[in-house]
Amino acid sequence: MRFSRTKYLQRLLVGRGNGMVKIVTGVRRCGKSFLLFNIFRSFLMEEGVPEDHIISLTMDERKMRPLRDPDRLLAYIDAHFAADNQTHYIILDEVQMVEDFVEVLLTLMRKPNTEVYVSGSNSKFLSSDVVTEFRGRGDEIRVYPLSLSEYMEGTGLDYTAAVKYYFIYGGLPQVALMEDVQKKEDFLRTMTEVTYLRDVVDRNHLRNEEGMRELLRILASSVASSTNPTKIADTFKSVAHLPITDTTVRQYIGYLQNAFLVEEALRYDIKGRRYIGAENKYYFVDPGIRNALLNFRQIDDGHLMENMIFNELRMRGYLVDVGRVETWQTVDGQRVRKKLEIDFVVNRGSRRYYIQSAFELPDSAKMEQEGRSLQLVDDSFRKIILVYEDILPRRDEKGITTMGLKQFLTDVEALDKA
Repeated sequence: MRFSRTKYLQRLLVGRGNGMVKIVTGVRRCGKSFLLFNIFRSFLMEEGVPEDHIISLTMDERKMRPLRDPDRLLAYIDAHFAADNQTHYIILDEVQMVEDFVEVLLTLMRKPNTEVYVSGSNSKFLSSDVVTEFRGRGDEIRVYPLSLSEYMEGTGLDYTAAVKYYFIYGGLPQVALMEDVQKKEDFLRTMTEVTYLRDVVDRNHLRNEEGMRELLRILASSVASSTNPTKIADTFKSVAHLPITDTTVRQYIGYLQNAFLVEEALRYDIKGRRYIGAENKYYFVDPGIRNALLNFRQIDDGHLMENMIFNELRMRGYLVDVGRVETWQTVDGQRVRKKLEIDFVVNRGSRRYYIQSAFELPDSAKMEQEGRSLQLVDDSFRKIILVYEDILPRRDEKGITTMGLKQFLTDVEALDKA
């Protein structure tokens, strides 16, 4: 079984000739190295690139230790360049193992007829490094764990079976290929504790490891729920009895975002057309990681479905916010302002969609409640309710489409068909 990761291969190919270092980032074990060293390298050779024009090095191997010296590495690469004008492809994994790796990459970038592709581990090489060190000179290709469509393609499972496993164990490729569920759980627990948590603690020189561990559990427990650093700090004090300030919580969340473990959806006032500095939502990049943090005991289908939708939207390149609209209602004879939420305000270029996630197919009363916030948005962009049940899309007289999760996850054009 093999995962083709076609969309990421295409992003690597689109970047050829742009004069930048192509930097592959993403959470550990999402398939970055396999993408570069197997999928991309095989494509180049099938395309006719001579093997001696592809220089691929994995810098964390013991035999590569001498080449971690920047001058030796540059000399090695120079010595392996053929005496012609054809393009050479340099592929470096765990590039952070090289001393002064930023200078090395910038030097390589200036070599004529050279394309440079690198990846690195989260303990030393994160998205913040890309922004800081390669301003205008780095092309970041963000790799996510498997989408459900990729999961189905690689495992051969049909949608019904695949989505059940995916909800609990997520889309890390190595986990997807394990057949025994106990092995899946054991692997995810080990990765979460030994690798992901350790990366964040070591990278940021944290002395309060237990505080970071507890924050991960709090975010996992409240996934897809509105919260903010002040609320989380209060939870630390009342439940975990750890005196952590909201400033520290905000800082710790930033570390988790830089490690690609969680993403933040900001709250957006749709009518006011502005972001609100209030409660936001946090989603885990992989449901298996989230569930492992809670020892697979807190499986909330509705919240996991919302997390799954968020990840799919991000994989497709959309920017995703949490929407807020206001209305006035009469309560006990008095007019009161009511704030309603739209789960996702989805943007890419000139496209926008408003999406509500509803695990169960709403009855007429529930449908009115789910659609109420969507009806308050008075623009012409598509308004969609996604439900877990596999149904044919239906559009009501108010222009709101109800669509099954299966169609959304397996058809990248589904939103435009709503």
